[in-house]
Amino acid sequence: MNWLTKIKTFGDKIKKNLKKKFPTKEEIANSDWTSCCKGPVLKKDLEENLWVCNSCGKHHRISCRQRFDIFFGKNRYEILETPVPAEDPLNWKDTKTYKERLVQAKKKTGQNCAVMIAKGQVNGIQITAGAINFDYIGGSVGAAEGEAIIYGVQHAIDNKTPYVFFPCGGGQRMFESPIALANMTRTTLAINELKKNNLPYISCFTDPTAGGITASFAMLGDLNIAEPGCLIAFAGKRVIQATVKEELSSDFQTSEFVLQHGFVDRIVHRKDLTNEIGKLLEILLKKNSDVNSELSNETSTNIEQPTKAAS
Repeated sequence: MNWLTKIKTFGDKIKKNLKKKFPTKEEIANSDWTSCCKGPVLKKDLEENLWVCNSCGKHHRISCRQRFDIFFGKNRYEILETPVPAEDPLNWKDTKTYKERLVQAKKKTGQNCAVMIAKGQVNGIQITAGAINFDYIGGSVGAAEGEAIIYGVQHAIDNKTPYVFFPCGGGQRMFESPIALANMTRTTLAINELKKNNLPYISCFTDPTAGGITASFAMLGDLNIAEPGCLIAFAGKRVIQATVKEELSSDFQTSEFVLQHGFVDRIVHRKDLTNEIGKLLEILLKKNSDVNSELSNETSTNIEQPTKAAS
């Protein structure tokens, strides 16, 4: 055994010992613990506090069902079945196939795609709501996600309800390339249909929201609100820093930073979101109702005037 073989054997032993010492990602995900500012935290304690850290106030990422449980209340909403287009239309393959990634994401999250749509009530107001699960391929938007978002818009229009969406994710899904990019336009046009029908649309940014999601439907709310401390961006901080050749502040692209620069209208703690959105919708619905009544009065006046002139 030469000295190179000895080094390799010694290295293999270290790797084995490290694997025994440190848990895998799957073991961490399935354990009762997670980490935050002061180290390990019981998931049960976080859940009781709506997945917000008591010490630092960090709003941890949550699944779509957890989001709806907090927003509507447990067992007080209905998940809507959304259309499922053909999977892997481009037959994408890199280190593994796209189909394999989809199988893993579905197994991990229990969802057919990253977006879920639900209906329920807040303050007596019927609401159509949507959310994105970051654990499903980083919350990226592909054909299935685009269809789900548009389905939610159509449901809101058909049932004359406001639309509330909780965006999250890194942007459009590269495994679907132009198909994913096309959904930036499709979702934007869908949101415009809500406005044509005088239905309120509230976008509530969650951590992280970036790329094509920020550049399309997420930023089009009648009101854009955000959870504290969440990342809201298009390009990454390092990319911008390298481009402008300047040191950027530590809070750059946080919800607090973008609030100061007019990107969002207000920041709302997770525990206050339901009441806050309920109050905002009451105002928006009353305003839209007043606009509709004024339009109908103008229409009736315009009809009466030619009638009188004719008589």
